[in-house]
Amino acid sequence: MSPTRSIEANTFSIVARCASTGESGVAVASAVPAVGSICPFLRAGVGAVSTQSWVNPYLAVRILDAMQVGSDAQSALDKALAEDGEANLRQVGVVDASGGSASWTGADCTPWHGEAKGRDFAAQGNMLTGAPVIATMAETFQRTAGQPLEDRLMACLEAAQAAGGDKRGRQSAALVVFGAEVYAKLDVRVDEDPDPIPRLRRTFDVAKAQLLPFIAGMPKRDGGSAFPPEVMDLLLLSPPDRPAGGGSAKP
Repeated sequence: MSPTRSIEANTFSIVARCASTGESGVAVASAVPAVGSICPFLRAGVGAVSTQSWVNPYLAVRILDAMQVGSDAQSALDKALAEDGEANLRQVGVVDASGGSASWTGADCTPWHGEAKGRDFAAQGNMLTGAPVIATMAETFQRTAGQPLEDRLMACLEAAQAAGGDKRGRQSAALVVFGAEVYAKLDVRVDEDPDPIPRLRRTFDVAKAQLLPFIAGMPKRDGGSAFPPEVMDLLLLSPPDRPAGGGSAKP
């Protein structure tokens, strides 16, 4: 069957939840441009989804809608797939707000394809160099328990690439984490690069030093904001003069 309403994103990803904070996140990489613009879907207090292979964003929306009204990850995924006439072409990973996880790989996804799931995570990929890519992501996530979710997800991408990654090559990568707010705690991506995961690591490290303190002070659901003076002073500096550097001082 030829897909008519989707984009093919042969890729590897992990969707995950932090048991300590309740945060959810997605990390994804692929040999297509701007994978972070089409695969990750997250909703605060609900969970996270990665839709890939022949991407259907509406699967992710339906899954998040179902989980928001009480379905667990597996039930929400099953219901969404039942309404998709091209489920054989989809690959989806889901984690819910309680740490339940689910994965689906359609029979017509491009090999090597597969998934691994456990409490608080689901890792999946297609058109990969082999099974170690997914096994390494799962092992890395479990081994890094206790670390901040964003650090765990970044480590998972790096480990998966070291294990082989996408067999076509490399082009883009992204990492998104949501906490309790309607906006992301962290949303970084590299949309086109010959080696996107190391580039994402650099962007990630700069964002942790410069952006996360700013986001932490942004208005919250319960009202008010709190930008400490040191954060305001930090962002008045030219980017190369801030912690972790980056950017340019050139106007």
